[in-house]
Amino acid sequence: MKYNPNEIEANWQQYWSENQTFAATNHSEKPKYYVLDMFPYPSGAGLHVGHPLGYIASDIVARYKRHKGFNVLHPQGYDSFGLPAEQYAIQTGQHPDKTTKENITRYREQLDKIGFSFDWSREVRTSNADYYKHTQWIFIQLFESWYNNAFNKAESICTLIQEFEKNGNVNVNAVCDDNIASFSSSEWKRFSSEEQQKILLKYRLTYLAETEVNWCPGLGTVLANDEIVNGVSERGGHPVIRKKMTQWSMRISAYAERLLQGLNEIDWTESLKESQRNWIGKSVGAMVSFNVKDHDEVIDVFTTRPDTIFGVTFMTLAPEHELVSQITTPEQKEAVESYIEATAKRSERERMADVKTISGVFTGAYAEHPFTTEPVPVWIGDYVLAGYGTGAVMAVPCGDERDYAFANFFKGTNGMPEIKNIFDQDISEEAFGAKEGFKLVDSDFLNGLGYKEGTKRAIEALENIKQGNGKTNYRLRDAVFSRQRYWGEPFPVYYVNGLPQMIDKKHLPIALPEVEKYLPTEDGQPPLGNASVWAWDSVQCSVVSNKLIDNETIFPLELNTMPGWAGSSWYWMRYMDAHNEEEFASKEALDYWQNVDLYIGGSEHATGHLLYARFWNKFLKDRGFAPTEEPFKKLINQGMILGESAFVFIIQTKLGDKNTDIQVIVNQDTYKNYLNGGNIDLLPENLFQFLDKKISLFESLNVQLSGLEKNFVCFKSAVDVTYVNLKNEIDLVELSNDERYKLLQNASYFDGNTIVETKDITVIREVEKMSKSKYNVVNPDEICNEYGADTLRLYEMFLGPLEQAKPWNTAGITGVFGFLKKLWRLYFDDNGSIITNDEPTAEMYKSLHKTIKKVTEDIENFSFNTSVSQFMICVNELATLKCHHRAILEPLAVVISPYAPHIAEELWKQLGHEGSIATVEFPVFEEKYLVESEKEYPVSFNGKMRFTMKLPLDLTPAQIEEIIMADERTIAQLAGNIPKKVIIIPGKIINLVG
Repeated sequence: MKYNPNEIEANWQQYWSENQTFAATNHSEKPKYYVLDMFPYPSGAGLHVGHPLGYIASDIVARYKRHKGFNVLHPQGYDSFGLPAEQYAIQTGQHPDKTTKENITRYREQLDKIGFSFDWSREVRTSNADYYKHTQWIFIQLFESWYNNAFNKAESICTLIQEFEKNGNVNVNAVCDDNIASFSSSEWKRFSSEEQQKILLKYRLTYLAETEVNWCPGLGTVLANDEIVNGVSERGGHPVIRKKMTQWSMRISAYAERLLQGLNEIDWTESLKESQRNWIGKSVGAMVSFNVKDHDEVIDVFTTRPDTIFGVTFMTLAPEHELVSQITTPEQKEAVESYIEATAKRSERERMADVKTISGVFTGAYAEHPFTTEPVPVWIGDYVLAGYGTGAVMAVPCGDERDYAFANFFKGTNGMPEIKNIFDQDISEEAFGAKEGFKLVDSDFLNGLGYKEGTKRAIEALENIKQGNGKTNYRLRDAVFSRQRYWGEPFPVYYVNGLPQMIDKKHLPIALPEVEKYLPTEDGQPPLGNASVWAWDSVQCSVVSNKLIDNETIFPLELNTMPGWAGSSWYWMRYMDAHNEEEFASKEALDYWQNVDLYIGGSEHATGHLLYARFWNKFLKDRGFAPTEEPFKKLINQGMILGESAFVFIIQTKLGDKNTDIQVIVNQDTYKNYLNGGNIDLLPENLFQFLDKKISLFESLNVQLSGLEKNFVCFKSAVDVTYVNLKNEIDLVELSNDERYKLLQNASYFDGNTIVETKDITVIREVEKMSKSKYNVVNPDEICNEYGADTLRLYEMFLGPLEQAKPWNTAGITGVFGFLKKLWRLYFDDNGSIITNDEPTAEMYKSLHKTIKKVTEDIENFSFNTSVSQFMICVNELATLKCHHRAILEPLAVVISPYAPHIAEELWKQLGHEGSIATVEFPVFEEKYLVESEKEYPVSFNGKMRFTMKLPLDLTPAQIEEIIMADERTIAQLAGNIPKKVIIIPGKIINLVG
């Protein structure tokens, strides 16, 4: 009976599906365990072998917990709104919904093939109206909430309105917009409805505001900071500029301190926590106000070093700061505007990362020092960001390296005075940035003080003259929540006299309407402006041509859509009650499942999804809709499986005045020879023969060529690993039929202009990220078809620790496949089952229980790779022991089940059991089987081992000596002599010295 993985796996996958084997229940006496993967965006490329790594790990834990008696929720779904589908729609006119569904079908086929124990009955898709109905509802709750600092939580906006009606806003302690004018209760009541709405908008947790955003013209939308890489969009590599736009924003800054403190309560890696701490960026210091000379304006600055106030040499504003245009002098206007235009082309991340480039422009304006009233020149510089702090810094070059470099770079220019030194330290070579080991000088009332006392005194003095106050600041900024795209959640918003109103909850979902074009309208509106009919109406209202018609009154609708992170900021709760039509989840389901026990996904989401998810969870907890403060108890970032890219070498030249490219694919030695000399004459003669033949071909087609240029261009080009064998040789015949290579890195293979030096072209390998664009993708379907899903699962775990990056090598998979065949042969020979009911030996029990102990510990500690090693050791030991004993092989099938579930199911069935192995109790390790009762001693004579003898470990040295001396092998070795000394160390050695 041979091991046939394809047949076995197909049968059991069908069984699991038909019997809903992994469906969880919301009503169980069992303890709950919720294990979740960061759900995928269904791209057109499908899965490669790197994608399932985290899924396999979570599946092992889910299956193990079922064996341990838990009610396990292990769901899966799709984050199905996204830019790629929309970009494809723009290019082809095909509706994103169609391509998304096709991609999901492909993903589902691949996921099922690998044998994951997902509860598919709870599948969610963020682009389905029955899902984003609840995303829209949560948005409305955010709009109808404010953050009460007095109780450190969000509350209904109704409580704020009640406070306004009773006392005005004098006693309100809220997270809100800056510079809100005070008003009394009587003034509030006299405000018009529109005036009241405008005031409330300054307090709401989601609000409209004109903000600096990352505008990507190529994608036609605003991008979040985490969607930009090296100054261009992560998707498509399009340039990004800074631009002011009226956008929806979410007041995540209200939760900055709770987001920080919550990190202490969750089991995440320290590196991930540190990423969030740095992103939130808590700073303690002071707010200082500088009056602008000859203007009524004030420049507010946040500083962590108020003790250095007397060292202020100049000020720097962000180029986007609203005061720049107001205070710039006519003489500096042209230079300032030119600098602002240049800065707009750089993203905030690029500006923050660029610590080497020094640039700036003097505005011509001066501020007044708050204590001395001395003039302080005001500059603009792109190292200051409008959204961080106040968008302005007081520059103290003697104490800050960046200010020091800036001051020295512009030294001697108009508007840059000499650096003031306020430390009793030398700053001739560099700034003194330490907080210890100095006394302040030339600092008026702060002279002689250090950092702590100086800071305290400076803040007190600023408060006394009403020019500042102590303050805690955060780098975390409110999150822009609008996208000028089609493929996203519509806002449940319409406008009355320019003020946002929420569409009544009973009308949800506001479904995404059909449009003919997925680009912005001709008058610059988002793509939803192209919609003529929206897919919702009611007795009370209807929508036509992007206008809400209610009682014959027409109101414009919000035409932006929500960002990609909206649907993923609460989805784990939807899985708890996925078919609830009235609520995102019932209180009963939420109270039972609470939050996610184990969350697995990539570290790239540290400052995006994971931060937004924690924010929304805390908000929903505040409003009584979620039971816990944190969404994910434990989080593991899986490492990356790297691909082995294959590269060929190309030498390219041009043929004559027709400017026709000729490309020669050469072997590595030829390439190196040419690079060493850089001259065409160093190329081997056979290349010229190829070229001559090519020239003759062109001439026969009446193409007149004047010959070869002497300068060649050399480069290496990636080739799909599918066409490379284990000897690193390319299958040129197969490659020549692949249309993709006509567009590959300027090299057009086999298209009439390409020549191959020899039929035996080899590649070089480089390990890098596995990606379709790098042509190094390995399809898991191919592995499953050839070796089986269990082999793939075991091999991915065997590659190394889950959290580490590791290279893929298909050649290594055969060893794992061989292991599974060896496991199978413990149960079957060619004729069928060879299981016996004999009592196992002590060595068999020992091997089994070593494995139970190791695998249990490994799964509990998420060290999956060493379990696979232990399985191999165990099977080798049992094969050597000729173990076919039911008492050993039954529990072994259960132990291996989380890793290789298909073969385990089949073994369990062939052992005579009904149903699935999925919930069979996991074997319990018993220490007694590992306790050694005997020791096989090496018996040596004068230090040379002659034989071994197995003896009980409880014997005394005298008893051991008696047995050894009576043994016939000892008598033969001594040949009638009496040993001078017998050395016995119980449990270790026996040595007779002659």
